[in-house]
Amino acid sequence: MQSADQIVFTENDDSFYIGVYRTKSEKYIIIYNSSTLVSDYHILSADNPQGKFKQFSPREKEHEYSIEHYKDKFYIVTNWNAMNFRLMETFENKTEKQNWKEVISHRKDVFLNDIDVFSNYLVVSERKDGLPQIRIINQKNNKEHYLDFGEEVFSAYTSVNLSFDTNILRYQFSSLITPASTFDYNMDSRKSILLKQSEVVGGYDSDKYQSERLYVTVRDGKQVPISIVYKKGQKKNGNNNLLLYAYGSYGSTIDPSFNSNRLSLLDRGFIYAIAHIRGSQTYGREWYEDGKMFNKMNTFNDFIDCSKFLIQNKYTDANHLYAMGGSAGGLLMGAVVNMAPDLYNGIVAAVPFVDVINTMMDPSIPLTSNEWDEWGDPRNKDEYDYMMKYSPYDNVYKVEYPNMLVTAGYFDSQVQYWEPVKWVAKLREYKTGDNELYLYTNMDAGHGGKSGRFRRYRELALNYAFLIDLAGIKY
Repeated sequence: MQSADQIVFTENDDSFYIGVYRTKSEKYIIIYNSSTLVSDYHILSADNPQGKFKQFSPREKEHEYSIEHYKDKFYIVTNWNAMNFRLMETFENKTEKQNWKEVISHRKDVFLNDIDVFSNYLVVSERKDGLPQIRIINQKNNKEHYLDFGEEVFSAYTSVNLSFDTNILRYQFSSLITPASTFDYNMDSRKSILLKQSEVVGGYDSDKYQSERLYVTVRDGKQVPISIVYKKGQKKNGNNNLLLYAYGSYGSTIDPSFNSNRLSLLDRGFIYAIAHIRGSQTYGREWYEDGKMFNKMNTFNDFIDCSKFLIQNKYTDANHLYAMGGSAGGLLMGAVVNMAPDLYNGIVAAVPFVDVINTMMDPSIPLTSNEWDEWGDPRNKDEYDYMMKYSPYDNVYKVEYPNMLVTAGYFDSQVQYWEPVKWVAKLREYKTGDNELYLYTNMDAGHGGKSGRFRRYRELALNYAFLIDLAGIKY
């Protein structure tokens, strides 16, 4: 009976998320709770489910970590004195931080993202040179190697690996030209077997397309990568339609993976590009820290400088350059059109977070209190003043803005519909010239747009129709 249920753990801080899982070894039940900058774990032996959960290590400000059980110890991926994280271990009966011992040291040029534990192998997910890497370490002899993915621009990550006593690692691979593929990798023989590759309806020939990795030296000297894909044989004459996408917040990294939706643009002569700007973790934690709080302007400057690079190197020009971003990427769109409105022919801002000051001022709005560490708390004057420099709504002025399509979801709990609505209203009041400004409000959708197998493609088709029409392409 539900009345007999017992509360085993309560988190009183509403800025924390909470969850529960069982370790791969099946020996421990774990309660985890975390906020933007703090991790906390409580453990309980699975052999004693009626027992009391024990805190793994005292909670500390700005200490982020994760744990995995292995035999008589725990592995800990931690940022303790390690911005890019390091790997440590401790005996299961001595879990407090003072007992941890280093296994893999901190590296300035390598971001340690995650681990996967097997009986004979330790698999380490890393980021180096802006791309994901999978590192295999033999637990018996400490010999190690990296998987070779055979492409210059790609996305790769370990998949669901539930079995502990196995030498098989399942991983996912994709690139801008290779559809999502599932592999089983034999860690003993070092051979991969392709299990499945996503089918592209209508047929697809990867040999018709080409991908590249470009590097842009931005205004403060940093090198920002761009992943780019286009049809083979396309000339860099400055007249190509090009869609530049980015996100640039929360440490979320947009790796260059395959998406069949892009083919309709590529086959119509568009170039598609992803700018790996600061605010992500493309180059590790420092890349993220350089794009948040009082460094947030770097995110917008990076995107603008990437846009200028593509124009200067004749991938496109200002009459054929388009930009797209959603949510926090919509904030990016709002900021760059205020800062460089003449660089773009068209902008798609999907469910954009554009009323930064008012939203972050109200802790009753979902997610606000969780995100003060990302954007700042405008109740503090110095943070308010900095946020005011880029807040899209607060910086609208009289200028000829590019053609714009702005979308909103009536049931969006993350970016309430009135943010893009009031932004568009202000843009209509201030903008000069005759460029188009459209607002599309989905009256039965949330933050992610319409649900359902096919309905979501209607919104994508709307975005692409907007771009294709601006490009003057006839069906």
